[in-house]
Amino acid sequence: MKAIVCEQFAPLEELQYKEMPAPKARKGQVVIDVAAAGVNYPDGLLVQGLYQMKPPCPFVPGTEISGVVSEVGEGVSNAKVGDRVVGITMLGGYAEKAALQANTIMPLPDSIPFEEAAGLITAHATAHHALKQRANLQPGETLVVTGAAGGTGLAAVQIGKAMGAKVIAVCSSAEKLAVAEANGADILINYSEQDLKTELKKVTGGQGVDVAYDVVGGDTFDALSRCMGWNGRLLVIGFASGRIPELPVNLTLVKGYAVLGVFWGTFTMKQPKDFVANMMELMQWYLQGKVKVVVDEQFSLQNAVGAIQKVMNRQVMGKVILTP
Repeated sequence: MKAIVCEQFAPLEELQYKEMPAPKARKGQVVIDVAAAGVNYPDGLLVQGLYQMKPPCPFVPGTEISGVVSEVGEGVSNAKVGDRVVGITMLGGYAEKAALQANTIMPLPDSIPFEEAAGLITAHATAHHALKQRANLQPGETLVVTGAAGGTGLAAVQIGKAMGAKVIAVCSSAEKLAVAEANGADILINYSEQDLKTELKKVTGGQGVDVAYDVVGGDTFDALSRCMGWNGRLLVIGFASGRIPELPVNLTLVKGYAVLGVFWGTFTMKQPKDFVANMMELMQWYLQGKVKVVVDEQFSLQNAVGAIQKVMNRQVMGKVILTP
C-alpha cells in the first residue's frame, strides 16, 4: 500500500510518499480501507519533532480516518467486513489502509460522506470536549473563539451555538469572519484591524467573557487573559501563532477565572466512555443539522505535504482532507 512516511523528524518537505507493508488485523483490531483522512495542525508539529508526543521513526502520521472495514481481527464483535466506519488512531491515518483498535471506531451512517466524516472527529470532538467537559458551557453565556474559521475554531462556533451560547468570532480577515458568521457566530472581531482587548470589553459591556476558546496563543492569549469575566474559563487549545504565552497568575486571582488545558487525545484514553458519548451526540447533531463539516480543500494522499502546509500556514477555512 502507499503511505506518507516520516523517516526522521525534519521539515515537512522531507516526508516520503512510498510503498509500505499493508497492516494486518491483530486481536481486537480491524483494518480499514481508508477513504478519507483529516489533516490537523498537530500532524505538522509531530513530523517535525515539535509535538508533545515523539513516536519512534519511521512512522505514518494521521489520526482521523473514515473508510470501509476490510479485515476483522480475533475477538471483534462490533464490526464486520464491508461496514462504513469512522475512527481514530494515534498514528497511521495517512495511508491507503490502517489498522485500528475496534473500540476506537464507530459506525458511519450512509448519509454522512466519507470526506466530512474524516473531518468530524478531531476538530469537532476537541471543541465538544473543551466546551462540555472542561468549560461546562451554559446556555446564554458568552463564548469567544479565536481562529474561528479554522477547523477546530469553526467547530467551536457551531458547537457553542448548539449549546446555546452567544458566540464571538475572532479572525484575521473579513473573509474568514464571513465563514464564521455563516456558521453561527453572533459577533465578529477582526483582530488585524481592531484591538481585541478593547472590542471584547465593548461587546461584553465591560463584564468580560464567560468562556474563551483559544487556538492561537501568543498576543491573542495575552489579550484574553485580561478580558475574562468572573467565574470565566479560559481554554488552552493550542498555539498556532507560534508563541507559547506566559500567564500572569495574579489576573486569575483578581478576576476569579480558571485556565483549563484541553488535550483531547489523552481524554479519549482516560475517559473512553465520555468520548463515545460525545461522539454519539456529535453524530446526532450532525444529522440534525446543528453541526457540519466545512471542507476547505481535498488533496490526494501523494500531495500530503501541501495539505499540511496549508494548515500550518493558517490558510484554511474549515477542514483539509486527504483522499487516498
